[in-house]
Amino acid sequence: MTNLYLLLISFLFILFRSSSSSIINPSKVKQVSWKPRAFVYEGFLTEEECDHMISLAKSELKRSAVADNVSGKSKLSEVRTSSGMFIPKSKDPIVAGIEDKIATWTFLPKENGEDIQVLKYEHGQKYDPHFDYFTDAVNVAHGGHRIATVLMYLSDVEKGGETVFPSAEVASRHKTSKSDDDLSECAKKGIAVKPRKGDALLFFSLYPTAIPDATSLHGGCPVIEGEKWSATKWIHVDSFDKIVGGGGDCKDQNENCERWAALGECTKNKEYMIGTPELPGYCRRSCKLC
Repeated sequence: MTNLYLLLISFLFILFRSSSSSIINPSKVKQVSWKPRAFVYEGFLTEEECDHMISLAKSELKRSAVADNVSGKSKLSEVRTSSGMFIPKSKDPIVAGIEDKIATWTFLPKENGEDIQVLKYEHGQKYDPHFDYFTDAVNVAHGGHRIATVLMYLSDVEKGGETVFPSAEVASRHKTSKSDDDLSECAKKGIAVKPRKGDALLFFSLYPTAIPDATSLHGGCPVIEGEKWSATKWIHVDSFDKIVGGGGDCKDQNENCERWAALGECTKNKEYMIGTPELPGYCRRSCKLC
């Protein structure tokens, strides 16, 4: 009896530990765009996971802000009219499980991600087209640029509320979507993803060379009927959990810097390797700048 009990406990432990990765099913992922790189995972979250995040957020919602392009500080703007809040990492087992799934799907470390931001959009509320990568030195210093965004839809929306990429390169197979009567006029201005409860949109704001991708411009269309709940996980090129020091030490920020420098990346990819005085690169020592 004791051996059977221990076997059962071991099985449940393994099942719990593997559940986040085993649930990832590549066949549920569809390419939305190649410029920018964008993909939708249908049914990424369960109904219970969606409802749980909404319940955590409801009592904590505040008017959403945007980052100032110069100072990097948060400010209110008519560009973004939703309300939202942040759920701390690993707040509970359900949130931790969602974070595990994100890391498994994206192949990006959990420590590179920010806390999940839950947003609520009511009738007429929207987020004008914007970039998720930064143009100010303050935010870039904390984890580097945002390389990827995972946008999870926590509710269905009767009409409107789509995520649209107005600068995306439209392939011939996407052109028919512009005449789709199910999309709002805002969504017809580019490649769009309609919010469906449980689906998740993954898109990359940087090219593989770490250079910002201007085609990643995106916006949240106004909600026309119903309300929209979503949850966003922004992922950086470096650890977001790292404490940013005030020192001006010249050192490499990536263990591969020396090898990349030997391959000529200091010249080929200056933005990432060297950077500028305002936005220092990640391999300054290996590029012999100090």
